[in-house]
Amino acid sequence: MERLHDRVNLDVDAYGVARVTLSRPDKMNALDAAMFDGLILAADRLRTWPGLRAVALHGEGRAFCAGLDMANFAAMGKGEPQPVGATPLTKRTHGDANRFQQVAWQWRTLPVPVVAAVHGVALGGGLQIALGADVRYVAADARLSVLEIKWGLVPDMAGMALLRELVRGDVARELTFSGRMVSGDEAVQLGLATRVCADPWDDALEFAHAVAERNPDAVRGAKRLLNQMHDARAEAVLLAESVEQAALIGSPNQREAVAAALAQRAPVFKDED
Repeated sequence: MERLHDRVNLDVDAYGVARVTLSRPDKMNALDAAMFDGLILAADRLRTWPGLRAVALHGEGRAFCAGLDMANFAAMGKGEPQPVGATPLTKRTHGDANRFQQVAWQWRTLPVPVVAAVHGVALGGGLQIALGADVRYVAADARLSVLEIKWGLVPDMAGMALLRELVRGDVARELTFSGRMVSGDEAVQLGLATRVCADPWDDALEFAHAVAERNPDAVRGAKRLLNQMHDARAEAVLLAESVEQAALIGSPNQREAVAAALAQRAPVFKDED
């Protein structure tokens, strides 16, 4: 296991499943500058990790992530300006995103599936990080909130871009305007979470390992298609389906998937050189 910036642990097992752990348990994994740095570094490393199949994301200790560190709000309350030399929020530092948006958006753009295991709380920026995952498993008693309105702010860590495909517009508005807490059970009902689990972390790892057993070329192709599904026009999605499928049919890993299924054995997939 590798420690990143004293805030994030990263481990990739023999099956190609990465475990990314927010590790600031004494502060309920609240987001400070080092946590932002560690999370971005983790995703950057995983983007080019050989043999990566899936990512499982969780928080150490009592919570997934309590959101932005309270010290930041204290400074805002005193009217303190951004630190000298700080990059303006409107500057795009990571493709379409700024540094803060990247911490959540990067999980959506990572080429493999990402599953978040949410327990305790996922508040404000912490919820937005979870929303960046492809799948979210939550504890029934977890508490989630689009909490920024409490501090006189709006969600700005890709939350709006991520919420729009998960919940109805009126639901997004109600959550954003009120900042109210929802339980894990209600989060599933609303679309914020995928399903409730007795042990979200165990189920997240089980899901990630199940993904790792599938044709990695097909899994990555499916994620590319799913990322287009909400925004692209129908004709673009239809063409993208055909392009992905044409590349898969008859490829070595696709032939291995068929051979393994017919022989009722575990497939042995190979990564691209």
